[in-house]
Amino acid sequence: MVTRISAQQAATGAAKSAAKNVRKVVSGTLGLSGERMTKVDTAWLRMDSESNLMMIVGVWILRPGITIGALRERIEGSLLKYNRFTQKVVEDAAGATWVRDTSFDIDEAVVTEKLKRKAKQNDQDALQERVGVLAMQALDRKHPLWQFHLIENYDGPEGKGSAIIMRIHHCIADGIALISVMNSMVDGGPPPPERRAKKQIEGAEDWIADTLLKPFTQLTVKALGAAGEGAASALHMLSDPKAGMAGSMDMAKVGYQLMSDLAAMALMPDDSKTRLKGKPGRTKRVAWCQPIPLNEVKSVGKALNASINDVLLSCVAGAIGEYLKSKGDDPTGQEIRAMVPVNLRPMEQAYKLGNRFGLAPLVLPIGVDNPIERVYEVRRRMNHLKGSFQPLVAFSLLAVAGLLIKPAQDAMLGLFNKKTTAVMTNVPGPKEKLKFCGSTIEENMFWVPQTGDVGVGVSILSYGGGVQFGLITDSTLCPDPQTIIDEFEPEFAKLAIVSLMMPWEA
Repeated sequence: MVTRISAQQAATGAAKSAAKNVRKVVSGTLGLSGERMTKVDTAWLRMDSESNLMMIVGVWILRPGITIGALRERIEGSLLKYNRFTQKVVEDAAGATWVRDTSFDIDEAVVTEKLKRKAKQNDQDALQERVGVLAMQALDRKHPLWQFHLIENYDGPEGKGSAIIMRIHHCIADGIALISVMNSMVDGGPPPPERRAKKQIEGAEDWIADTLLKPFTQLTVKALGAAGEGAASALHMLSDPKAGMAGSMDMAKVGYQLMSDLAAMALMPDDSKTRLKGKPGRTKRVAWCQPIPLNEVKSVGKALNASINDVLLSCVAGAIGEYLKSKGDDPTGQEIRAMVPVNLRPMEQAYKLGNRFGLAPLVLPIGVDNPIERVYEVRRRMNHLKGSFQPLVAFSLLAVAGLLIKPAQDAMLGLFNKKTTAVMTNVPGPKEKLKFCGSTIEENMFWVPQTGDVGVGVSILSYGGGVQFGLITDSTLCPDPQTIIDEFEPEFAKLAIVSLMMPWEA
């Protein structure tokens, strides 16, 4: 009995302290001089783990090659115009603050290195290996949380050039915002917009978090209780919405759908237990394929009355299914859940840094062997997600997580991590290839981080008339992602052959 009372007292004290800090954050009375980090961005900052670092990792392949001097000059004239890239993060009891790094050194942020090759290893394989190593190399928190690595002499499948490996912590921005930032870096790109001082309180974010938190609490508090009384108590302390918040939107029109989506996310079952799911280690593997012509993907989609997205996701599901077969597993009837980022900001505001996206749970039918049947099953599931509030709910959860003590945050996010096998991005890029420092960006790839125990990251990016499929995997769960990559094009070829046999309108 004495132990129980002590635990409750400790939990109550921790909850009161957390609530006090939250009030100070909202009122702007706590923290160093600088811009307070938003709740969502704070959540991403705290999610670094031994198995997954919260970095967005990108690769550019350039021909002809460029020099380190040209790269640094371009970054100084474009990227550093955004204040966030000259600011470091200073954490305190209530969260974190963006503070200008007075000792920032461009030579440390933008480095050059020689590609180390093993015996009989080509440059692409060596580059993929290096990307995997850097994906698990933490950024220095004494300085801005980003770094560019230039491989000046890179001899890829298409000829000699350069490769740039980019690492940017997710707390700085999401993928959509970073694409806009990168577009300002290319030759002829739009200049960075003039910055305006932000208000300390972001009403929309606060409303979403507070309005959605209370009903979610009722669904998940028991699960959170397993992480300890402090986590459950902290969540209870934050469950009273601010007066008048719900009145800023006609909740009567969306209430049913909102509650349905809350329940669906809180109660969704675990996905299939394949070899791609489990406890990850501390090393990563990276692989990507050569681009597939986008016009061919469009033609297949038209023949099947399906979207480009339906076709590509079906190929991903098929490639994973074939990979499992090659390992002696039977994927029949199995499916894996992939969390897909969904942009929540107007595209005209894509330049604004920070995180403004939700997550939609897409279940991939890896056990459907017939490629046509698989396309239509993917299409059915994608249509079901349209009009869903689940991305908005996921955004609110991240906002709430940024307010909680670390154990409570981990418990909340862990509810979904264990139900997920992969994180997937599917981003349409420029139709024409871009120029950078006078060279052509021949290939353009990036991966968003996996959280918790998720060990697979999938990237589908259309760029310059082609579509490129890439993987980043935990080496314990999937030591050979190239094997999955090698199945992607054959899966598309199956669909292409079938579509050629179908009747076309005159």
